[in-house]
Order: sequence, then structure tokens, then C-alpha cells
Amino acid sequence: MTARSFVVEVYAPCNRKDLDDLVARARSAARAMTLEGTSVRYRRSIAIPEDDTCFHVFEGPSAEAVDEVSRRAALAADRIVEALESRKEEGR
Repeated sequence: MTARSFVVEVYAPCNRKDLDDLVARARSAARAMTLEGTSVRYRRSIAIPEDDTCFHVFEGPSAEAVDEVSRRAALAADRIVEALESRKEEGR
């Protein structure tokens, strides 16, 4: 099955230290799921402190798999949605 991108939306205060901790937990949970046979890959996180919002991007087979990673990482997900990404850079 082809990996799809999912965004985990978290609405809570998030500063640099919080973000670093969330990223470490997300990476660890994704690695554990992959070792157990469900391939989930942590891609990136974006925090918007002014809006108390953080977005975590994962690749995985389903929203359910990403939800399980989020639960294991204690991300307190408010919503998990499939996302489309464009990786083409300007001028290329």
C-alpha cells in the first residue's frame, strides 16, 4: 500500500521546548510502529505559538495508523486529516 500524508492538528500552547519534546515523541512512536510492521514515518512539525496550534505531518497507510502513533506519542490530537503535498521548489 502506498504511503499517504496526514496532518495531526493539536490545539494547545507550544513553545520551542514543547515542540522539541513533541517531535522526539512522534519520531519514537513512528519508529516503534514501523518495527511492529505498520510503516509510519514522521515528516515534520510546524508550531504557530501565537495561535496555540501545532501541525505534525506523517506518512502512513491510513489515518488509523497515524492516530495510533499520535496516541502513543501523547500528541493530544484534535484532528487527523489526509493532506496533499507539493515538493516542487520555486525555479526548478
